[in-house]
Amino acid sequence: MELLKVNGRLDSKRVAVGILLPIIGGSITGWIANRNTQEKYKKLKKPSFSPPPSAFPIAWTTLYGMMGLAKYRVERKKEFGFREPTAIPSYEIQLGLNYLWSFLYFRWGLRGTALIEMTILLATIALTTYEFYTVDKTAGTLMIPYIGWVAFALCLNYTTWQLNK
Repeated sequence: MELLKVNGRLDSKRVAVGILLPIIGGSITGWIANRNTQEKYKKLKKPSFSPPPSAFPIAWTTLYGMMGLAKYRVERKKEFGFREPTAIPSYEIQLGLNYLWSFLYFRWGLRGTALIEMTILLATIALTTYEFYTVDKTAGTLMIPYIGWVAFALCLNYTTWQLNK
């Protein structure tokens, strides 16, 4: 419960909205981008370290929730007088890039372009993590698993792209 409090206060409505917005946005984006693409994806050669399809919704729901909580903490710190000149804009940019990747990779089959975009995404996540950490150490720490997962996804993207040229 302390994780949800900022400066000893909990705004349960705002924390719920903060967590649910990226989860719902990611779910809608994933549904639209992946609709009618799974048969094609199943036929692709994939690396041996590719997780089962059931791992992706679990991982992304968890990560979206953690990043939403991190953003909530940074926004609350701002209300208490902490400055965050670029933390929220970089968060919004990385979230948009995150959503775009699904369309590039799945919907449009542009795996090479998706790889370049994901490299930019990873850099933007790292920047956001740093900026969040300077405002709230817990918020920055909540973003670290996201960096790890996207770095792993970058390897998957690259390897799948190479195997299916």
